[in-house]
Amino acid sequence: MHLASLLKDDGQWGVVVGAIVVALVLAFIVERLFSRRAERLAEAVTRGHVSRETATRLRFVRRVIYAVILLIGITVALSQFRGVDDVAASLLASGVVAAAIIGFAARQTLANFVAGVMLAVTQPIRVGDWVRFEDHYGVVVDVRLNYTILRTAGETRLVIPNEKLASGILQNDTLVNDEVGIEVAVWIPPGADAERAATALGEESGADVAVAETVPCGVRLVVGGGPVPARERATAENVLRARCHARLRAEGLLEGFSGPDRS
Repeated sequence: MHLASLLKDDGQWGVVVGAIVVALVLAFIVERLFSRRAERLAEAVTRGHVSRETATRLRFVRRVIYAVILLIGITVALSQFRGVDDVAASLLASGVVAAAIIGFAARQTLANFVAGVMLAVTQPIRVGDWVRFEDHYGVVVDVRLNYTILRTAGETRLVIPNEKLASGILQNDTLVNDEVGIEVAVWIPPGADAERAATALGEESGADVAVAETVPCGVRLVVGGGPVPARERATAENVLRARCHARLRAEGLLEGFSGPDRS
């Protein structure tokens, strides 16, 4: 069956195309206007500084408005086809079955959307926060309707579904302030003087040192440091780790030690 025969009126093609084009253009214009006006208003209220919480909510609301306008445009376009009214009536008559089928088919998408709403409202993460999720550490660059984008220190972009973020264990280093304490682990031989090593590392780092683990293959010491800006955490930990190893070698506490057996 030709697509044109499904239209209620031969002259409705213009309405269909026009509804879709208008929806796209209107959604783009409203998104831009909302973004500029909302940011200016937020800056005026907060005296020139938009908080991470506000920036995250503004981005989320802007995208919801964009999606709603597109949905309205598509609905208007579909209403010009024959049979849509009958299909809608049938779906309403069997609403429970239809809802079950659609809900099952779109479960993952809906779950990510609902999780995105929860993240935007409760804000365990915000744009600009430095977080650790599973084995990844980086800065949140965007919180979208269905997923969140994380940029690692190596400039890798990770796209994480919002449902996983909402249900997983998340470490947010900048939830309270923008600086974080650093911590590194160093190993010494099992026969080395752990107390002497802890004293030497304390003098080197100017921070607390603790014996975290003692196993047959070695002793693990944890050295604290900081605070430093979250974006500099990896670099600061590398520097501190190198200083600790250099001090232990200078003290003769690493002689003949190849490190713990990881096998």
